[in-house]
Amino acid sequence: MMEPFALFDDWYSQARETEINDSNAMALATADARGHPSVRMVLLKGHGPDGFIFYTNFEGRKAEELTVNPHAALLFHWKSMRRQIRIEGAVGPVNDATADAYFATRSRDSQLGAWASDQSRPLPSREIFMARFEEANARFEGRPVPRPPHWSGFRLVPDRIEFWQDREHRLHERRLFTRDDTGWSEGLLYP
Repeated sequence: MMEPFALFDDWYSQARETEINDSNAMALATADARGHPSVRMVLLKGHGPDGFIFYTNFEGRKAEELTVNPHAALLFHWKSMRRQIRIEGAVGPVNDATADAYFATRSRDSQLGAWASDQSRPLPSREIFMARFEEANARFEGRPVPRPPHWSGFRLVPDRIEFWQDREHRLHERRLFTRDDTGWSEGLLYP
């Protein structure tokens, strides 16, 4: 049996070479306390056997939903490769050191934007947001921009990973990996 993270690494490496834009883009599905779903695109910023990492404003909708319902699903769809990967599992915050290290790699404007944005909240005008951006720029002029206390990352620890490969005549190949207390098992699903 091939381990699911090795297969993910193989497919992801190929996607990084062939996908024109954002090979690390993934749909993130969450649900609120009432079970109402919501989905949006986010960017994968780290991955390995310990999970899949993305970052966000912890005062926004996705973080609120993940706090009350700490389970989510990810979907990578690489149309040009005719492949997709579905990942499901529990979600928790990354530690401060991990979030700080990633935040330091962002462009200065992205760092300032994290301070200026009240993510997912109503915005009366674009001018207000840009004024807040300029205020943050002036506040941190001449020095590094620290990570805001309301900005960090989540790690999804998978218990289910499905690899889907398009085949002619809709005779697709679906490989399913599931994890339990003893490790990973692999099987196939009908298309």
